[in-house]
Amino acid sequence: MMLPWVPQKLPLENLDWAKYIRLIGRANAELARYDGILQGIVNPDVLLSPLSLQEAVLSSRIEGTQASLEEVLEYEAAEEAEPERAGDIREVLNYRRAMFAAISYLQDRPVCLDLLKNLHASLMDGVRGQERGRGRFRSVQNWIGRAGSTIESARFVPPEPVAMLESLSNWEKYIHGDEQDRLVQLALIHGQFEIIHPFTDGNGRVGRMLIPLVLYQYKLISRPAFYLSAYLERHRETYYERLLGITARGEWDEWVLFFLTAVAEQAKEDTTKAKTILELYDRMKVKLPEIVPTQFTVQALDAIFDRPVFKTTEFIERSGIPKQSAMRILGALLDHGVLTTVRSGSGRRAAILMFRQLIDLAEGKAGGAAVPNGS
Repeated sequence: MMLPWVPQKLPLENLDWAKYIRLIGRANAELARYDGILQGIVNPDVLLSPLSLQEAVLSSRIEGTQASLEEVLEYEAAEEAEPERAGDIREVLNYRRAMFAAISYLQDRPVCLDLLKNLHASLMDGVRGQERGRGRFRSVQNWIGRAGSTIESARFVPPEPVAMLESLSNWEKYIHGDEQDRLVQLALIHGQFEIIHPFTDGNGRVGRMLIPLVLYQYKLISRPAFYLSAYLERHRETYYERLLGITARGEWDEWVLFFLTAVAEQAKEDTTKAKTILELYDRMKVKLPEIVPTQFTVQALDAIFDRPVFKTTEFIERSGIPKQSAMRILGALLDHGVLTTVRSGSGRRAAILMFRQLIDLAEGKAGGAAVPNGS
C-alpha cells in the first residue's frame, strides 16, 4: 500500500531555474499584454461576465460536470433545468459565487487559510460532497485513484491530517514570501496545494480559483480575471500527469514548465477573447441606434452583455429602461437577428431571449453571426 505523502517544504532548493528563463519571459509578457487589455476596459464586470462564468463551467468540467455555458445561462434565466443537469449547474454557479466572495475578501485581507475554507464552504453549498466537511480542512485520510478504488490501489495518497496542517502552514507562509519569479512561485503554490489536498472534496476547483486570486495579490493583473481552466481542461491528462510526476518522481521542474506554458498560452487566448468581446460591444454601440433609435444604447448593451440569456422582464429591471422602450429595443434586436428566442412568452410567463454571438465568443467558437448592418 502506498504511504501518505510527506510534502517538501517551500521554498524548494533544487529547482533548475535555467530551464525556466525563456518561458518566464514569455509568460510574464503575455500576462502583461492581457492585463493591458483589462485596464483599458471601462466596464470589465459587464464585458467579462461571460468569461468568468465560462471559467466556472470549465473548471467544474475538469472534475466531471457536464453543464455547458449556454445551459447555465438558460438555467439562470428560466430557473429550471433538466434533472440530470441541475446538480452540475448548481456547482458551476457556486464556483462563480465563491469567486465573487473571494474578490470581496481580498479587498481587506490577503490570500490565507481562512480564505480557503470560505471558498470551499461556498463551493460545496447544497451540492454533492457538502456533507463531507464543507468549509473545513479534512480530519481523515483521503486518496486519489480511479472511481471505486481503495487506498490500497490509489494512485496517490495525500498527507495524513497532522502533516497536512503543518504543510498548509508552510504553504501559507510561502505565499507571503518572495521568490525569484512570481509565476514560478504561483506554479509551486498551485502544485503544492493539490498535493496537500486539504479538503475531502473540491480541491481541484479551490486550487484553480486561487490562480487569479494570487495573481491579483501579486499585482500581476489589475483584477482577478484570468481564466486558466480552458487550457487545463484541454490538457487535462497532462495536467494530472505533471502533478502526479511531482509525487511519483520529484519532477517539480516539469510541472513548473507545464504551468508557465499554460499561463503563456491562456493569457494569449484570453487577450484575444477580451479584445473580440470589446470589439463586439463597440460595434453594437454603433449599430444599435441604427437598428432602433434610442437614448438607452449603453443601458441596453450592458444588460445583454452582462447576462446574454435573459427574461424580458429581467432585462427591463436590470437595464432600468422604461418598459415600452425596452420592449421596442428587444423587438428590433429580434427582428434583425441579433437576439434569438429561447422560450416564447405566454400569458404571464415572460419570453427568454439569447445573445448567441456573445456566448459563442466566450466559449471560443469561431465566428457567430455577424452584427447586422440595420435597415
